[in-house]
Amino acid sequence: MGGFTLFTILQVNSKHNRIAIKANPEIKKWEKDDQFWRDKLTTSQYAILRNGATEPRYSSKYTKFYENGTYSCQGCDLELFTGDMKYDSNTGWPSFSDHIHGHLETYTDLKGIWPKTGYRCGQCGGHHGHLIMDGPQPTGQRWCNNGQVLKFKPA
Repeated sequence: MGGFTLFTILQVNSKHNRIAIKANPEIKKWEKDDQFWRDKLTTSQYAILRNGATEPRYSSKYTKFYENGTYSCQGCDLELFTGDMKYDSNTGWPSFSDHIHGHLETYTDLKGIWPKTGYRCGQCGGHHGHLIMDGPQPTGQRWCNNGQVLKFKPA
């Protein structure tokens, strides 16, 4: 077995790099066709939510934004994070140390060089970002989000 193959298998199986989180089964999943999403979203929002793209670093108005309120999915308005979960990760993307439980689900993203834990909205299935286990305590989580697919609602 080659080194890269072994590395990939270890990454997929690692508890530190793969956290399985399921959305609350009481949240009704949206079943919308592609035209619905193209009509509702901007080109960049569509690329992120429907195709798993990543916005450029520091391109979001929410990267250095710290207000009290909630952040919801641009696609369906499901609340995903609260303002007290947000912190400055110095990565160039809005980051959160936790999420509203039951509103997100994780999956294995195989688009890059190695597998990583991606996450989606639990209602519309839109891709939001990646979960990295280098965040602040007590969770140790960094929910690294594409800011263009968030909406902020002040408290």
